[in-house]
Amino acid sequence: MSVKPSYFIPFQSSLGTIAPPKKFTYPFCYQPHQLAILAAQQLQTALSDTQPLASEQAGKMYGVLVVRNHADQLGFLAAFSGKESREESVNASANASRPSINFVPPVFDAERQDEFFVGKQREVNEISAEIATLSATKVVKMLQLTADSEQATADWQISQLQQQHRDNRQHRKQQRQQLETQLTQGKLSPAQAKQASIELSRQSVTDKKALAALKAYWQQRIECANSTLQVKLDKIAALKKARRKLSNMLQKRLFKQYKMLNSKGEYADLISLFADTKSPTPPAGSGDCAAPKLLQYAFEHQLTPVCMAEFWWGQQPNSEIRKHGHYYPACQGKCQPILNFMLQGVALDDNPLLINPGAEKPLPIVYQDEHLVVVNKPAGLLSVPGITISDSVATRIKAQFPNASGGLILHRLDMATSGLLVLALNERAHKHLQKQFINKVIEKQYVALLAGKPLDANQEANQENMSGEIHLPLILDIDDRPRQKVCFNDGKRAETRWQVLGYEQNGNSTRTRVQLTPVTGRTHQLRVHCAHPDGLNVPIVGDELYGTSDKRLHLHAQHLSFLHPISQQRLYFEAAPDF
Repeated sequence: MSVKPSYFIPFQSSLGTIAPPKKFTYPFCYQPHQLAILAAQQLQTALSDTQPLASEQAGKMYGVLVVRNHADQLGFLAAFSGKESREESVNASANASRPSINFVPPVFDAERQDEFFVGKQREVNEISAEIATLSATKVVKMLQLTADSEQATADWQISQLQQQHRDNRQHRKQQRQQLETQLTQGKLSPAQAKQASIELSRQSVTDKKALAALKAYWQQRIECANSTLQVKLDKIAALKKARRKLSNMLQKRLFKQYKMLNSKGEYADLISLFADTKSPTPPAGSGDCAAPKLLQYAFEHQLTPVCMAEFWWGQQPNSEIRKHGHYYPACQGKCQPILNFMLQGVALDDNPLLINPGAEKPLPIVYQDEHLVVVNKPAGLLSVPGITISDSVATRIKAQFPNASGGLILHRLDMATSGLLVLALNERAHKHLQKQFINKVIEKQYVALLAGKPLDANQEANQENMSGEIHLPLILDIDDRPRQKVCFNDGKRAETRWQVLGYEQNGNSTRTRVQLTPVTGRTHQLRVHCAHPDGLNVPIVGDELYGTSDKRLHLHAQHLSFLHPISQQRLYFEAAPDF
């Protein structure tokens, strides 16, 4: 008889005077509580014993949920994001002095499907195999080659005949000119000239018929070749359509099997939870992230959630910014509708995203005239009103300049970024400055403080005045807004020039001050280009999205230069950062 695994994990280290939080973690923006950090460190130690970082195994997200059991004892649960069933526990035998850490089971085990699901999945697999066979068969490839060859031969022969006909037409033109001359000189009678002209017209008709016949001949051959090929392609298309329809049906059936549980004892499936969202069809992998797994197990076994944290462990993915050992919030796309339901009835920490950190910060005006104004935006103040926060540079300037007309805003800075912004006070200035942005007339430079030393493949890491360019196309991570990720297939071009300004000691670590010049202006471009392994591979200090939090994001728009929209004089502005 098998022994049921224990998922409640006692703390190995003493909790000392650490007091549990009064409210549960707000999962989409948080600083890990000390209890969650201790639980994560205990799990990370076990992971280090069994999964050396040198392995080729891809990294993934792990989560810990600190809970209180029936005996009022504090412990934690562990989980990982994804569907892999191979990793049920860690540290089972690597170190006998430490107990095994068992990962909580999935909300729904897809491997234990009913006969209907298994049978339909088998159909999908069979259709996929048939599509693969048809697509890879030599018959289809030969038919495609034949069709292409027929078309190429037709094009060549028709073009050759058309060239011959052009030569004939030129020759006939010359002959008609000679007929007119001979007729004028009396060398030909009118009857002879007419007969010769008729003959030339017959030659023209003959050429046209020959071209039409050749085109008809090849059209028939091409249609025949394409028809034979199309029969095969239509069959492949029909199979793909049938597979898509069957897969969608199975996906919906699968999502209905995920019965998510909240603290009130209520259940809801994924289809209903995503019904009122922008994307009613749940994204692939919904319900399989660490946070829903942890809460599901806790509520099913009457364990009281205390706090939680998720961290990335292992290899950095190619597109997303995920640093080994860093803590990350729950993703918006897959988890927000689920966790909003599961945490109903649970007292949560305040949502930091609803707090306006720039409320009491002044907005210094660097320059103003009747056409424009340049401000030095403080970190924490929005450039334009947000969904829940109206206070912004735009609203403050509108209040200060009530007679301003047209669109004020020409460019933006992230809420966490400080520095220079130019705003137009009338339509004429707005149009002129907007064109300068489009035509790259406006110059912008930023200064940033990196959380380490950037490594350049062609230079020594400690060399002063390192510089270079970063070309990494960016696209929105639709499953985890507002984060951006690198995508060479569908991403928009993003280019940044950088230069090291110097190094600074911060305790036992070294930070790097860099100058960043964006050639393009993509969302979060500088932040991603600094943090990504194919960029500078070091996040900006205080970057909560792509690095670790600090008092503020150490990114500042220091230099701004443009042509005055009326006088055409180039203006230069500098504003030193406060870090």
